[in-house]
Order: sequence, then C-alpha cells, then structure tokens
Amino acid sequence: MSYRIVDKCIGCSLCAKLCPVLAITGTPKEIYSVNEKRCIECGVCGRVCAKSAILDPLGNITQQIPRKLWPLPHINTNQCSSCGICVEACGMEALDISDPQYVGDIHTFAYLKDPKKCVGCAICTRKCPLNLIRMEAIS
Repeated sequence: MSYRIVDKCIGCSLCAKLCPVLAITGTPKEIYSVNEKRCIECGVCGRVCAKSAILDPLGNITQQIPRKLWPLPHINTNQCSSCGICVEACGMEALDISDPQYVGDIHTFAYLKDPKKCVGCAICTRKCPLNLIRMEAIS
C-alpha cells in the first residue's frame, strides 16, 4: 500500500512539491493523487498536509507536523566512505560530500549540507550501504 489523498484535499500542491520521488500529481485547486508504484511511504506528504487529506498505508489520517520537528539525517562521519550513494539518492539535494581539509586528506564524508532542503524522507538511510545514517527528530 502507499499513502493516499482523500477528498478533503484542496489542491494546494505542497505535498507534490515536497515529494522526494515525484509520486504526487495533480492540478492546483483540485484533488491530487499518489502514484502507488512510485510512493516509498516516507510520510512527507502527510507531515505537510494542513487539511488532514492524506491517509497512511494503514488507512489512518495523517497529522500535520511542524517542520522543526521533522527528522533529519545524522551521518556517522568517522566511518563514512564517501561513496556518494546517499548524495545521489537525495532528490532534495540536501546532502553533499565534504571537501578535503588539507592537501592529501583522504577522509571525506557525506554530510547534511542544507537542513532546510531536507524533507526527512529517509531515502538516504535506505541507500547507505554501510548503514551509517539514522534519522533523528530535533526536539
């Protein structure tokens, strides 16, 4: 199952703008829809919907969550191999690979470059081959 949009939707398009996999489409001021094949069940759409028009995969109505409470990726930079898989997977371009600190420095790592771009979808955690990324809400 995937997230679904119900008739409470007013077509504000916020969910579509923030969906990291472009699974939500529609026309402004009309009910939007979720492509079930594309949806990764990250919950971003439910966190932004002010009209409670999103149902989670279990059929429960989602609740809007203030952005400051959204989870952000925390990367174990000491063990990160700088493979860049998480950076490439981030559709919001919130992650990057650090620059070397000095000539000959071989320890670079992925990091959250722009927390304001991050939507907390956790795609990066799913893609990290070393399981070095965890999502944490800032409270």
